[in-house]
Amino acid sequence: MDSPAHLNISDYDYDLPESHIPYFPEENRENAKLLVYKSNSISTHIFKNIAEQLPSNSVLVFNNTKVIQARLHFKTSTNATVELFCLEPDECYGDVAIAMAQYGSVKWKCLVGNLRKWKDEFVTLVHPSIEIKAKILEKNESHVNIEFTWDREQVCFSEVLGLVGSIPIPPYFKRETTELDTTRYQTVYAQHKGSVAAPTAGLHFTDAIVNELHQKHISTLEVTLHVGAGTFMPVKSEKIGDHVMHAEWIDVSVETIKHIYNNTQNNIIPVGTTSLRTVETLYWMGLKAYLNPTASLKELEIHQWDAYHLADKIMPADICIGALLQWIHQNDYKTLICKTQILIAPPYKLKIAKGIITNFHQPKSTLLLLISAIIGDSWKEIYNYALKNNFRFLSYGDSSLLLPKQ
Repeated sequence: MDSPAHLNISDYDYDLPESHIPYFPEENRENAKLLVYKSNSISTHIFKNIAEQLPSNSVLVFNNTKVIQARLHFKTSTNATVELFCLEPDECYGDVAIAMAQYGSVKWKCLVGNLRKWKDEFVTLVHPSIEIKAKILEKNESHVNIEFTWDREQVCFSEVLGLVGSIPIPPYFKRETTELDTTRYQTVYAQHKGSVAAPTAGLHFTDAIVNELHQKHISTLEVTLHVGAGTFMPVKSEKIGDHVMHAEWIDVSVETIKHIYNNTQNNIIPVGTTSLRTVETLYWMGLKAYLNPTASLKELEIHQWDAYHLADKIMPADICIGALLQWIHQNDYKTLICKTQILIAPPYKLKIAKGIITNFHQPKSTLLLLISAIIGDSWKEIYNYALKNNFRFLSYGDSSLLLPKQ
């Protein structure tokens, strides 16, 4: 398989009028439009009827990550406001959950707004029930390493964010976060805190829809990929080879991997690009485990170009997932927690997934590259159809079910 490094990002551009970007969600989640692409034809439906559109033997994969209240507003000694946007924890914790459970102090990678006004050693956030200080440890090109400390040692960092933080809605909403976003910018099945952006393909699901899926014998699995800000960033380089994918944490239980192993011949359909990237990462980790059964977890992690470097060694999905399960058993893991940097772009061919449920993505984004890898140049026809038929795009937009020919 050739590398996508030579691709021109300009070939993945389209005109997205601002009128197609909603700043607020649909009143009812399930009333969003649903574009269905299967057998090379396009049709329009309502999302609440998605169970009728799914093929037999479907297995949906949800990303159960939960968006954290990652935006914090501090004050300098001169009363200037400095915004800290918590991107991800310092590597020393090895897991988002561990960092979120820290008491008294924690180190975090942040974006800093109004950094030039930060002249003091500390900036301070005073809340009626807690006082928090932030100190710069190191400035990097893409982020600033921050140490947070707070005066209530019995309160963990997850609780700190819940007290004083706000949900980081996308900048293209061009508004402040509202109370509505605290519930609607979360999926109904969100469980594990750690994302700074929602896995938006799941925002249309309700408990009633999930129950209907189960009644129709459509099974569901859950994985966790903590969505980083880099996931949605447009590619700024002309060639994909000059773009660096942001690594993100995945957390998948052994039971879920066993279910995937038992369903590799069925229609595994991830809900969202993050779920798809997670299940495809499991395939390549399994291939690495097959090729090197004594590899460490770090050696199994998937980097940006691994799928293309390993393309001449591919094996059937059940063999790779089986090898991963064997590796997990030998190393006595109950949950697989590691980072993935996988880049899915043409000419990538899906190894586990048979399609995807997803929203409509930004021009010149790695998400649009992923869609092109699944359905080829048909993405242009689909996006033109969506624009002409007044579909809503991006985070609070409408949905699509994309089923390529197998």
